[in-house]
Amino acid sequence: MSEQARKTAEALEYLTGFGNEHSSEAVPGALPIGRNSPQRAPLGLYAEQLSGSAFTEPRTHNRRSWLYRIRPSAAHPPFARIDNGGLRSAPFTESVADPNRLRWNPLPDPAPGTDFLSGLWTLGGNGDAAQRAGMAIHLYSANADMTDRVFSDSDGELLIVPERGGLLLRTELGLLAARPGEMALIPRGVRFRVELLDADARGYVCENYGQPFELPNLGPIGANGLAAARDFQAPVAAYEDSERPTEVINKFCGNLWSATYDHSPLDVVAWHGSHVPYVYDMRRFNVLGSISYDHPDPSIFTVLTSPSDTPGLAGVDFVVFAPRWLVGEDTFRPPYFHRNVMSEYMGLIEGAYDAKAEGFVPGGGSLHNMMSAHGPDHETFERASAAELKPQKIDDGLAFMFETRWPITATAQAAGADHLQRGYDDVWQGLQRHFRA
Repeated sequence: MSEQARKTAEALEYLTGFGNEHSSEAVPGALPIGRNSPQRAPLGLYAEQLSGSAFTEPRTHNRRSWLYRIRPSAAHPPFARIDNGGLRSAPFTESVADPNRLRWNPLPDPAPGTDFLSGLWTLGGNGDAAQRAGMAIHLYSANADMTDRVFSDSDGELLIVPERGGLLLRTELGLLAARPGEMALIPRGVRFRVELLDADARGYVCENYGQPFELPNLGPIGANGLAAARDFQAPVAAYEDSERPTEVINKFCGNLWSATYDHSPLDVVAWHGSHVPYVYDMRRFNVLGSISYDHPDPSIFTVLTSPSDTPGLAGVDFVVFAPRWLVGEDTFRPPYFHRNVMSEYMGLIEGAYDAKAEGFVPGGGSLHNMMSAHGPDHETFERASAAELKPQKIDDGLAFMFETRWPITATAQAAGADHLQRGYDDVWQGLQRHFRA
């Protein structure tokens, strides 16, 4: 943890908007005018395009940025395989998909000197990273900065959800700070380094192999509501002009590869485009809900969605349960009992979740695979069934969900982890027969 990193984070400024064609330059005159790749780029820089989508994808889905950098990315030595540590990728074949409901306590504290990358630990996922379909769920626990090394993920974009401790993300396109209650997204292929804003850090990562996350369509909701585009913050250009050796680690088709450059690759002086990192404060989510009766489906809490080839069926959704009012009349207000064709992984950032009285703790998580029966535990059901139905503010917790169209296969390390709660099914055992003919 660096005091300088904290000061840097506090002074950051951002560009605002989701999916925008942003542009930024750290040195005036670094961006060419009227063309992307002039014969001689300004200030002796190299022009380079970073494509996060195929050239011919529709304009609304096309993601690319033009980078103007001190050295081209092509100037690097060969990469060599390194150990994957606790990181795993789809297809997940070391175990089988499990229909049982599973829940974990937080990751144990790591050994001293563990940075963000070495602290990544895969819980599970689905699809196939090489086919660019599906997703993976990782946890991280770190107590050290990434020093003289950077990371990039060729397999997918990384949605990072801090639960304990803030992160300073130094990316090719600039700097972002992400603290508990916020989420950050690093696009596919963008290099970055993580420094800690506190003594240690812990949180969740969704690796999205499929289509990039986008804001969901609002349909009959109208033009406003849920996550506002203007609340997403992208970095302004910032660069490193460093000649010291830097390890560059790339995740490619499920494995980690390493090369040692003679310079920092975070040397982009200016850029413009739409393939950019961003950060979002989940407390700004505009929660919508029923003002008459019944509990709306949890899809109403969707922040971002990765669409699939079937309309309305997401490869993965990112959902947040932010502070909100409950006012439904003659309504069981916690989330209802449910069996779902989608698979749900839920994590908790702070406080408590209104459907689970105990056992679901910040830093932990639960997995309810497709068609597994779930819902409020016994204590929550009894309390909510007898509660006086006056307006109720839910403001003591912040939870989220990664929801996906395919079953999530837990890794062998997750299925056998010491912090797996072996008695999770017991929370529903007190539910009694109340039927009266």
